[in-house]
Amino acid sequence: MSNGQSNGSNGQWYPPEWPDRIRALAAGELVPATPKRAATVLLLKDGPDGPLVHMLRRRASMAFAGGAYAYPGGGVDPRDEHPVRWAGPSREEWAARLGLAGPAEAQAVVCAAVRETYEEAGVLLAGQTPDSVVGDTTGDDWEKDREALVARELSFADFLDRRGLVLRSDLLGAWARWITPEFEPRRYDTWFFVAALPVGQRTRNASTEADRTVWIRPADAAAGYDRGELTMMPPTISTLRALQRHGTAAGALAAAPEQDLVPVLAQARLDGDEVILSWPGHDEFTKHVPSRTPGAGRAPGREGEGGTA
Repeated sequence: MSNGQSNGSNGQWYPPEWPDRIRALAAGELVPATPKRAATVLLLKDGPDGPLVHMLRRRASMAFAGGAYAYPGGGVDPRDEHPVRWAGPSREEWAARLGLAGPAEAQAVVCAAVRETYEEAGVLLAGQTPDSVVGDTTGDDWEKDREALVARELSFADFLDRRGLVLRSDLLGAWARWITPEFEPRRYDTWFFVAALPVGQRTRNASTEADRTVWIRPADAAAGYDRGELTMMPPTISTLRALQRHGTAAGALAAAPEQDLVPVLAQARLDGDEVILSWPGHDEFTKHVPSRTPGAGRAPGREGEGGTA
């Protein structure tokens, strides 16, 4: 069973308990949770008809966005601020681009993006030198390290240092920023990045949170959402639509500096017996929902890692 539902004719995900939570927030009965910083990566490669993006389907049992299609990603580990060998734009430049106060915070978000991509897709944006990239991340020794990262037994900084690797921040392009609504208990302040699949590496479903992964054209994924066949959170379908205008992975990366990183935060208001939910600047996601719906008011499940709505 999915922990959410689609919006009639399309695949927009939202939990059935949201209307009651919105009412409670309006009445001052709900204190918004502080969003956890997170990062997610739109991993791209060129196909015969344009770029393909790597997506995973979250297991239906997940408390957050179960059954929804998303990208590899997850929360920032406090240890992502530990010193690492670094290539690409400076941490100060990244702080300015990401809208963060300082270089340590910026490094943590960038490290989270690279680390989560390795943890969930087996793809590593790092190399032995500032202008090289690891060509193969398969094998028992790599898998042992990856599992230790997932279990938080190994910090990403120690992992890179042990292998003598440089983090390639220049292989990432910041694409968007979305913050989970105030009425959702599992809140994330998420930066979305784009990156090209390094030559010689290949993706795999390394995530325990996903039951399927696909390489798909952004237009095909968006069409599946429009038909109600693929369930997605608003930031996922929004970033897919933005990718559609680019004919190559390199073209998308080149366009990243022009992408707007103003945070998108949903707004909700009560109008009689109806909840009106909207995402500023994204009219397609506006929803008119009865303020009381079947199944609303259920106690939320435990928090799932890696949510990025």
